Amino acid sequence: MNEDKKINPDPEEIRSIFDEEALTEPAPEEGTEEVLPEENYPLEDPAPESEILADETAVIHLSRHGDAELEQIIRETLETPSTEETIVLPPVEASPEEEESQDDEYEDEEYEDEEENNMPKRRPAMKKGYGFFGIPHILVTVVWLGIIALIGVTLGRMLWVSVSEVLAFGKEDHPITITVTDNDNLDTITGKLENAGLIQYPELFKMYANLTKAEEDIAPGTFTLNTKYDYFALVKAMSYYSPARETIDVVIPEGYTCAQIFALLEEKGVCSAAELEEYAANGEIKERWFLEGITRGDKYCLEGYLFPDTYEFYTNDEPGRVLGKLLDGFDIRFTDLMKSRIEPLNERMAAILRNRGYDEEFIESRKFTIREIVIIASMIERESSNDAESYDISSVIYNRLTNPANFPYLNIDATLIYALGGNIDPETGKTKPLTSQDLQIDDPYNTYLYKGLIPGPISNPGRNSLNAALDPTETSYYFYVLDPDTHTHLFAKTAAEHEKNVNKVRN
Repeated sequence: MNEDKKINPDPEEIRSIFDEEALTEPAPEEGTEEVLPEENYPLEDPAPESEILADETAVIHLSRHGDAELEQIIRETLETPSTEETIVLPPVEASPEEEESQDDEYEDEEYEDEEENNMPKRRPAMKKGYGFFGIPHILVTVVWLGIIALIGVTLGRMLWVSVSEVLAFGKEDHPITITVTDNDNLDTITGKLENAGLIQYPELFKMYANLTKAEEDIAPGTFTLNTKYDYFALVKAMSYYSPARETIDVVIPEGYTCAQIFALLEEKGVCSAAELEEYAANGEIKERWFLEGITRGDKYCLEGYLFPDTYEFYTNDEPGRVLGKLLDGFDIRFTDLMKSRIEPLNERMAAILRNRGYDEEFIESRKFTIREIVIIASMIERESSNDAESYDISSVIYNRLTNPANFPYLNIDATLIYALGGNIDPETGKTKPLTSQDLQIDDPYNTYLYKGLIPGPISNPGRNSLNAALDPTETSYYFYVLDPDTHTHLFAKTAAEHEKNVNKVRN
């Protein structure tokens, strides 16, 4: 038979076969009911001992086909290819849920394929016992142990060197003097310590100073240190009131002006004159009872209150501390007993003014305060040749002040010399004699042109001059002149007596 030939059965033959089967089917017996398909009756459990037999009727019903079904079978049979051909099954329509699941499966498969293609190629597994670059683990371990040991030794050495430096282990005993100024900071101080051989590692000292805030404790001054000092001892030795800080005794002479005192302190290395002037004018000075009413801003505004005495100062000291020490000297020396003598002095001068016919309002305006007393004491200090005559010079000043009608001017040379800045001869360094031109200088300190008291003190008086200003002797003197041979003054009650004394001095 030809393989490509298809089987084409005759439809009529197939239909006759089915009709014969139908005709040969036995008719139901009379008296018996037709057995309906099983689906029309409920299932009943068979008797336990009965035998389950096949339902022939159900088989017959299953084998029966309608005309339409028969035609469909014939058509399919005719279209069926030969057994040797490939049988193509009809496509089965899937539900939406199945389609979605299939799409997901396809996507997963595509993603897995894509992932497999994109995955980097892995390095082949290393052999056991080997690390990176094929280096054996034992060798890596040895190298790491060596590195750790090297780091440990290095850190240990650094730690020991640092501790030895900070604690000054093994250093020699060698004194060294350094000077710290107001302009120095931590960097410059560290540099001085390194240059002096007191420290070896400046960065380590700065680290220590920052941690302990040592810069706040270090003060300006000259210090005698030692190479055996540790960091703590170095900082402590450079602090305020340190026993290693060098001090100097300075004698402030009585009658010195502020300008003279500032120059002397600069000369002794205590503080610069410029720093003292600036601080006196604008620095912070605590309130003191005798400074009440003083106007700050002038570099010599503290004139009269820097008490002359012997003081111990630090070298390269602070201007505020220096001026504070001098002002404290005035506060200490001007005792309560001296304060109590101010009121009796005013009563005594008021009685003199009343006897001369002045009213109470004028008398009240002429009361002396602590400032007026210091002004008078400063003139006494500059005019007196010795302590004994200070009280007589004081009496001349008060006699003129309480007799303004006849003696409106004090005519004191020392006030005019102060106005002239000391009137010093640059060649000899001594005070020059006043000239007639000098007497015409328009200045409030010129007591030949301005009446009454001068605006402020002209020197810093000592205790003797302050006592003389508080308790002048009772005299009728209105004049005095210096005798250069005896270095004392000649006093006179009248202008005629004074003229004789002047001529005597000139001759």
